[in-house]
Amino acid sequence: MFFVIILHMKRVFIVHGWGGSPSGVWIPWLRKMLEARGYQVTALIMPNTDAPVIKDWIDHLYTVVGTPDKKTYFIGHSIGCQTILRYLETVEEPIGGAVFVAGWFKLENLEDEDSKEVARPWTTTPIDLEKIKKMLPKSVLIISDDDPYGAFEENKQRFSEFISREIVLPNAGHIESSEEPAILAQLLFVADA
Repeated sequence: MFFVIILHMKRVFIVHGWGGSPSGVWIPWLRKMLEARGYQVTALIMPNTDAPVIKDWIDHLYTVVGTPDKKTYFIGHSIGCQTILRYLETVEEPIGGAVFVAGWFKLENLEDEDSKEVARPWTTTPIDLEKIKKMLPKSVLIISDDDPYGAFEENKQRFSEFISREIVLPNAGHIESSEEPAILAQLLFVADA
């Protein structure tokens, strides 16, 4: 008698930032690096990216992910981090972990009133960090000390309430380079790879 063992692959979902896409910043490079290591990687195309709405982004993530488990990992950039946190409020079982890149709770220096209006629900709607802690066994914040959207100390402090590790990249802006080895290294840390 033959037994077939199907190993459940580690799944990684990458959520781009406001105005972003799966072909922007470091996402294509990271996807290639993770796939070469055997991860199943989905770089999402989020709805209405120029004017993101919390419910729409959470619903889309929920639909694409299906049932998350301990082999499910997330990487978010900017508002993608917010999306992952708000999504985690809706799940009932812990996931594997997450990497938050240029994550924020507060934003400064937004360009115009329209941007401030889009950002307002994201910065004012509370997030249940106690629930997040229960769903997120391992996580990392990667943040730059000169992010143009500011609030560096406040954002670090809020993330410190639930993350496992913090990495500060000096002079990296909003972390939008085409390759960022720190993100790969931290996902491997989170996934115990």
